[in-house]
Amino acid sequence: MSRNRANLLYLGRPRIVHRIDRPRKGKPLPKVLSEEEVKRLLDAPMNSKHRAMLMLVYSAGLRSGELLALRPDDLDRARSLLRVQSGKGNKDRYTLLSQRAVEAVDSYLSEWKPKRMLFEGQNGGPYSRQSLAKVFQAAMQKAGIQRDLTLHSLRHSFATHLLERGTDIRYIQELLGHASTRTTEIYTHVTPRTLGRIKSPLDEL
Repeated sequence: MSRNRANLLYLGRPRIVHRIDRPRKGKPLPKVLSEEEVKRLLDAPMNSKHRAMLMLVYSAGLRSGELLALRPDDLDRARSLLRVQSGKGNKDRYTLLSQRAVEAVDSYLSEWKPKRMLFEGQNGGPYSRQSLAKVFQAAMQKAGIQRDLTLHSLRHSFATHLLERGTDIRYIQELLGHASTRTTEIYTHVTPRTLGRIKSPLDEL
């Protein structure tokens, strides 16, 4: 008798081996800023370039790489839309272009003259994600917000605040560039304000 077969026998009966899968570790909920914190952040002292960057990230729900890939002609001012070319998954999409963000960009462009990309580093080179992260952290410090957050929290906040204001999750999915609403649904777990607006069916009888 082989050792493997012997290991499966116990007192003359086959030993039933059960495979127990480890429970999947739950994905942590996104960290978001409140609307008041976003206002404080964007009102913090900073130069026009940094303000325009942060305003676009929040107002359009952009990833850092998407912001840095923007070109001046991606701003569709007539339709108040922002074109995001080759976002995650190499898919182009349109998202919101806030009028306040346009004003911030125009203020920036009146002082800075980028050659090719909307936001460029020194000598017209690419602006780095590390530098953009430092811009966010500096604004957080000046705004007096002492929380462990990253620039991506502005994208999370964009989605959460839209959901709290009653925007259909399918529209939010398209604005964020998610392939499935299952990815977007995580924001339903971080919107306690929305729950307060839901009425029990008993109260509607």
